[in-house]
Amino acid sequence: MPTATKHPITRHPGLHSGAPVFTGTRIAVKILFDYLADGQRVEDFVKQYPSVSREQAIAAIEEVEALLEKST
Repeated sequence: MPTATKHPITRHPGLHSGAPVFTGTRIAVKILFDYLADGQRVEDFVKQYPSVSREQAIAAIEEVEALLEKST
């Protein structure tokens, strides 16, 4: 399993002020969730941001979902 899918989200203090980004990119994960909140699909997001694979986007959604389940 490629690292970008196994660990789809990274944070670095010097990159986007420490906001979560997709591993190997400078693309903020929040952009994906903005797309989804606006009723767009994952496919729309990866078409606009081709440096993020569909698998990486899905893995990020699953990682955030798991974090939310742990907090409840």
